[in-house]
Order: sequence, then structure tokens, then C-alpha cells
Amino acid sequence: MTDERDFQPPDWQTSGLSLYAKTGADVERALASPRRSTDDFMALLSPAARPYLETMAQLSHRLTVQRFGRVQQLFAPLYLSNACANECDYCGFSMSNRVRRKVLSTDELATEAAYLKQQGFEHLLLVAGEAPRVVGVDYYERALQQLGPEMAQISLEVQPLSTEEYRRLHQAGLHAVLVYQETYHRPTYRQHHTRGNKADYDNRLAALARAGDAGIHRLGLGVLLGLADWRLDSLMAAHHLRYLECRCWRSRFSLSFPRLRPAEGGFQAPHPLSDADLVQLVCAWRLFSPDLELSLSTREPAQLREHLLPLGVTSLSAGSSTRPGGYAVEPDAALEQFSIDDNRSLKDVVAAVQRLDYQPVWKDWDRHLHLAIG
Repeated sequence: MTDERDFQPPDWQTSGLSLYAKTGADVERALASPRRSTDDFMALLSPAARPYLETMAQLSHRLTVQRFGRVQQLFAPLYLSNACANECDYCGFSMSNRVRRKVLSTDELATEAAYLKQQGFEHLLLVAGEAPRVVGVDYYERALQQLGPEMAQISLEVQPLSTEEYRRLHQAGLHAVLVYQETYHRPTYRQHHTRGNKADYDNRLAALARAGDAGIHRLGLGVLLGLADWRLDSLMAAHHLRYLECRCWRSRFSLSFPRLRPAEGGFQAPHPLSDADLVQLVCAWRLFSPDLELSLSTREPAQLREHLLPLGVTSLSAGSSTRPGGYAVEPDAALEQFSIDDNRSLKDVVAAVQRLDYQPVWKDWDRHLHLAIG
């Protein structure tokens, strides 16, 4: 499912030598540049940028308000299934973990969606483990057709699909596709993905380009922060973004910051990053790509999310559950993919956003308007 046009990241070792050789002068040049290159981004990610963190934060805030205003998009993940045929040692859904597996029925999906709609959500992120024989394209298409009339935006974070399958789901109303590479470092990827279709690094790497070729409106990137060196993984994601911007120029782009969280199996992040590292990363991304949507999930604690919000974040999940049926069907069941840290209710998150003088936004896209214009 790959071809000669597919993206391949730069050499990891060579990039690392360049990144860790950056100096304060390189950081200052990057900060002064009106349009920042991947080399500038490298400087902003480097240890040499840490003394400039306050300056980066101020610039990032001003740039975000200039491009996005004082708004925060709110969305909810809706887990369809925890069935998975992959072996990923950091994930609670991993095949070898002895957890009860569940796939939402049509009625259960309606119950979960109705609960979220009642809360005020207009944007759902549908998530599932990778078990295509159980939860595949037919299932996703039915879910989109079922939920489409009720929701303004539906995004999908599932296994990589073919261009034809993405096109089919796009025609069913799919707005966005999120595929996190987890890590761009091949040896690390191989170490943590040992069984199942997800072990195919190149197939996963090419998935977003296929989604863009199929006409998907928004493409979401990300790495699982903590699997490998976060600076180098983020640099590779920046190269990937630039590639996608050229190839899939009709699409918009987003990026998330998932830090590894505790999950079934007791996995510990081999390369953890601190809160200060995360602040630097968010600011570096905003300065590198002013129009990129930056999303922060409930993996992070409430206080840190509030601190990061003005620095570049434009999208927040709220009141989240990471298990199928976790909102209304089986709210007490232990089926989660990972534990969350911000356990506040949606009402409390909205109040916090407003307290920071930002406006919660429930949708910035309406499929029906798009179809009318088209």
C-alpha cells in the first residue's frame, strides 16, 4: 500500500547530531525569522532554546490569538471498540492484555452519542482498536451514517485504510482522519509493535497521504511522546507535515501531544518528557506552523492544560472516557485504553476556558453547509 511518492523521514542519527549542536544564536535567528524553516524548528526544539522559553511563550500566544482568536474547540472521543489484533506493549487494548473486549452495537452507539449531544458536543472523535475483521470499514460507514445527521463534525482515529476506503468514508460524511505514527524511529517502532498489522511501519506512515488523496478535509498527525527522543520524533513529524502540505494541499492539518499514560500492563515511558519540555514543544510547533490546529487531550492534568491553553492550543477534549460505552452504556466498566488525568466534567472545563477569557466553540464545520455550497 505504499508507492514511490510516499514520505520517508530524514536520517535519525544525522538529524540528532544537528539538533543537539544548535546554539543560542541559532535559537535567536529562529525567533527573529518571519517564516520558520524545519532548521529553525530544530533550533526551537533543542536544549539551547530552554533559556528562551518565556520569549517563545509570549510569541506563541500572540501568534495564536492573531490566527485563531480567543476560542477553543471542544470535542469528545467516542470509543467504538477495544477489540485489537495488535501487540503494542504500551496500550491497554493490546491483544495479550486480559481485558474484556467490547464492540458497541448500533443501539449502544446511539446511547453514547445521545449522551454527548445532550452535553453539548457537536464534534466526535471515533476511536477503535485495530481489529478490522470485527470493526472495519463497513462498521465505520454505518456509524458515520448513523451519527452524521446529529453531529457537525466526525473524526476517525482507527487503523490505516486504503485510499478507496477513505474515499468511501469521506462520502459517508467523515471530516477528519487522525493517524499517529507513534514514533518515526524505526528500531523503536519495531520494538514496541511486535504483532499484527500495526507492525507495518511504512503502511502506517503512508496512511495520511492516502486520506488526503481521498479528499479528507483535515489530517491529524502526532507521536506518542515518551517512546523515543521527543525532540527528534517531533522534528520528523515536522518534515512529515511539510510533505503532506505539498501533496494534500486541499486539506487542513492538526497535531496532538499524547504523552504516554499508565495503562493495562504497567508500561513505563522509556523517554519521559517533563512539563517544561511539553511547554517548549507546544510553543515550538506554534512558531513553526502558525495555522496548525494544536490539540491537547485529557491525558494531561487540569492545571497544566490551563497553563498550555494560551500558549498555542486551539482544541481540547473534555469530560472524556477512553473505554467503549464509558459515557452512558457501561460507565463503571474497566475497559479503558489508558488512564486520563483531567477528570473534570465538561461544565468545569467550559468554566475554566471562560475564566481564561476564551470562548468555547462546539463546531467550526457544518457538513450540510459544505454539501449545499458544493
